[in-house]
Amino acid sequence: MSMDHKNSITLKDAKAKNLKGSFFKIIKLLKPYRAKAILAIVLSIIGSICYIFGPLTLAKITKICQAGVIDFKEITKLGIILIFIYATSALCTYFCGFLMTGCTQRVCRSLRADISEKINRVPLSYFDRTSLGDVLSRVTNDIDTVGQNLNQGATQIISACTTFVGVFIMMLILSPAMTIIPLISIPLSLLAMALVVRISQKHFRNQQRGIGKLNGHIEEAYAGHLIVKSFNQEANKLKEYDKINAELEKSAWKSQFLSGLMMPLMNFIGNLSYVSICVVGGIKIVLGHFGLEYIQMFIQYTRMFNQPMQQVGQITNLLQSCTAAAERVFEFLEIDELKKEENTTFIPKEDVIGNVEFKDVNFGYYPDKQIIYNFNCKVNSGDKIAIVGPTGAGKTTMVNLLMRFYEVNSGDILIDGVSNKNITRENIASLFGMVLQDTWLFEGTIRDNLKFGNKNASDEEIWQALKAAHMDHFVHSLPGGLDYVLDESANVSQGEKQLLTIARAMIENSPMLILDEATSSVDTRTEVLIQNAMDKLMEGRTSFVIAHRLSTIKNANKILVMNKGNIIEQGSHDELIALDGFYAGLYNSQFANK
Repeated sequence: MSMDHKNSITLKDAKAKNLKGSFFKIIKLLKPYRAKAILAIVLSIIGSICYIFGPLTLAKITKICQAGVIDFKEITKLGIILIFIYATSALCTYFCGFLMTGCTQRVCRSLRADISEKINRVPLSYFDRTSLGDVLSRVTNDIDTVGQNLNQGATQIISACTTFVGVFIMMLILSPAMTIIPLISIPLSLLAMALVVRISQKHFRNQQRGIGKLNGHIEEAYAGHLIVKSFNQEANKLKEYDKINAELEKSAWKSQFLSGLMMPLMNFIGNLSYVSICVVGGIKIVLGHFGLEYIQMFIQYTRMFNQPMQQVGQITNLLQSCTAAAERVFEFLEIDELKKEENTTFIPKEDVIGNVEFKDVNFGYYPDKQIIYNFNCKVNSGDKIAIVGPTGAGKTTMVNLLMRFYEVNSGDILIDGVSNKNITRENIASLFGMVLQDTWLFEGTIRDNLKFGNKNASDEEIWQALKAAHMDHFVHSLPGGLDYVLDESANVSQGEKQLLTIARAMIENSPMLILDEATSSVDTRTEVLIQNAMDKLMEGRTSFVIAHRLSTIKNANKILVMNKGNIIEQGSHDELIALDGFYAGLYNSQFANK
């Protein structure tokens, strides 16, 4: 098992309750890479030690320059040593950063992998109440923020700590009394930093949430661009965008402004130390306690001592942004998942008979809003079942329950006498071929799209399906034929895409079918051709057809008429027309003009 996979497993139990907790979870994510992290720390320590010994060499050069006769040979020698010291420090710092960058990027890769896996385990109800743009923002922007800021922050923390300790030891060796001066600045720096962090922390959190909200709005606006234009809502959408953008600007300004105060405050406190060192050091030189080179060395060490404190301010800003983004990522990772499937039965495709039964099914998308009431229906193998009714009657909901996209509140759904609760979701998905009203084709060749549900399909089977869907001539006319790439620039109409999805369902060759408004995007002439192909496809297969065009389901074995979550009528087309009830009213209203 790889390190990344081990790390991925630990993330599944992650809980995000606050920024502090998220920070420590990030640290735990680095555990699989502790060997590289330790090596980075060692390199940072070596680099800091070399950096610390620089002022000692400079002090020796200063002392030589104060002598009556300057020893240029000794100065040259010390200069070479100084170059070597600083070069070694730079190389160690470089490799420390290189190692930490590798660690943090692997953490980001694991986070993305966990979110990718998590999405498959999250109930669809979560996406009903969460914008797609916000989810995408967590996967992209928030994880990128974690990676960038964690990389910079971790490297600087290591460097700052080693430099701080090393310089403090050197200052104590030189002059314990004068070391007290820069030490006084520490509580002042910490107090200023704590004050800024306390105020700015909530603004960093609001900033990340604002970015997610803005991304959600943009995704929605671009996805529905044609609808927005057709309803002349550009101005309103822009106004809404400006409002969200203004809120983001406000939170971003506050977080960046407050965090920007950190460095000036650190510099101001550090400069007070320099002034104090110069005054006290000048007095000691006059009194003859030590020479000028010691003051020069101590001033440099004071600058180096204050530098980590200033870095702490910058690190704090990075870590605040990092933990705010990480909190959103962990919030997604802790969402309640689909219930674990235990004691399940696997039903091979070839063993499926196709009997389906709904027994006293009750369901609601929300606990306080039930939409399906005591739904009962028996479907025999090979039957073509049409489900009709007004909008909101519960037609698509029944299909979602059949596929276990949602779990029933009570009751049961049986496939060949086996409860679908005892069949894995993956198994159920393999038993049904689906053609939905919303066509979905990914960017890739026509061949890859058509083989999406059956990777072993041959080109001969693909062409047979295309011929049955009356798309063979169209595909032959495309440059490359089956190798034609479908992307945003592809000249393929919505109706043609719908036909391709129908051909895809034919190639999948599942024992049962679900057709949700499968002919909604084709003209009347094509609809007749597709209907003939569909009849051939549905031969010997249990089929569930959701249709608003009642002319397409006249030959169904049974028509279920739904209204407000209940079956109010059922029977064949002729039986329901003769009944002269709800179905007859729907049918006659569609053909009144004819």
